[in-house]
Amino acid sequence: MPPTSSSTPSSSPVPAGTDPRLWNSPFMRACRREPNAVTPIWLMRQAGRYMIEYRELRARVGFLELCKTPELATEVTVFAAEKLGVDAAILFSDILLILEPLGFNLEFSKGEGPVIHNPIRTTADVDRLRPFTDCAPLDFVPAAVRQIRSALAPNLPLIGFAGAPFTLACYAIEGGGSRHYDRAKAFMYSDPGAWNALMSRLVDATAVYLNAQVDAGCQVLQLFDSWVGTLAPRDYRRFVFPHMKRLFSLLPETTPTIHFGTDTGSLLELQRDAGGQVIGLDWRMELGPTWDRLGPNVAIQGNLDPVVLLSNRTEIESQARIILESAQGRPGHIFNLGHGILPSTPVDHALALIDFVHNWSH
Repeated sequence: MPPTSSSTPSSSPVPAGTDPRLWNSPFMRACRREPNAVTPIWLMRQAGRYMIEYRELRARVGFLELCKTPELATEVTVFAAEKLGVDAAILFSDILLILEPLGFNLEFSKGEGPVIHNPIRTTADVDRLRPFTDCAPLDFVPAAVRQIRSALAPNLPLIGFAGAPFTLACYAIEGGGSRHYDRAKAFMYSDPGAWNALMSRLVDATAVYLNAQVDAGCQVLQLFDSWVGTLAPRDYRRFVFPHMKRLFSLLPETTPTIHFGTDTGSLLELQRDAGGQVIGLDWRMELGPTWDRLGPNVAIQGNLDPVVLLSNRTEIESQARIILESAQGRPGHIFNLGHGILPSTPVDHALALIDFVHNWSH
């Protein structure tokens, strides 16, 4: 089970209405860059296909139905957190759900992943998007948050999340996944006005969505910018940075935020300046030197290569030790994978990693 608290008193007062057990949990302390008795750990996609219990449920229930049924989302979220003994749970959901109330026809096709049947191709397509001014169309998400929060241990924080606007825009324009994001980037370059209008609408919707998750009981928020690494720094600065800066300004100052992207080594300083108390690193970056680059005013999350969990316990522990030593015991390190856990991962290997991080750092 995760540690219940740190032996070091918190340097920041517990806000009114906040459970001290949550506030002083290792994960929350790390988000605030406070000294910890142990390095906290959780795993992206920790509730997923690598667990037989999840596969059995998915054999009976479609993915969207699972996301939209609070009782089922609660079941998989809480089960994974308790089975693994991690230091934070993460809401079971999907970053693309927010596109449906905006007017997109979303389907998860077996073997193909997400498909959007009416993607954006023109300025007129941006204009047709429906406003999203409250979370009522996605009320099953706050409902799941409330149920999960009630079912979780009182010292275990819950992470809410959303896709970052650039990544959402890529899906909305490409109509699904892509290798080069050529449609999305061509749209961005050829019609900056329409691009900025789309990004602005996505920022507004995402802010409403994330604030609703906080109001329902999430302690931390993570923004997944999975595809932003496809951009050059100059393009991030022009087409993404102002929108991310505005999005972070619309989120509660008292709720820590994790800013995560993949293949973003050339963008990290821009991401830091855009916002987020915690910067998530993928496995392509050396944690210690990268933290030196970003400076002492951000916490760091990461960054074991998910494929390492397919090896053996000796290699898993060796690779995890390198990352822990690279962090040098600095306050603010949250151990995680550099991306989501892979479906072929043995559960025992995930458990071995979590036990090692807790025992070695303690």
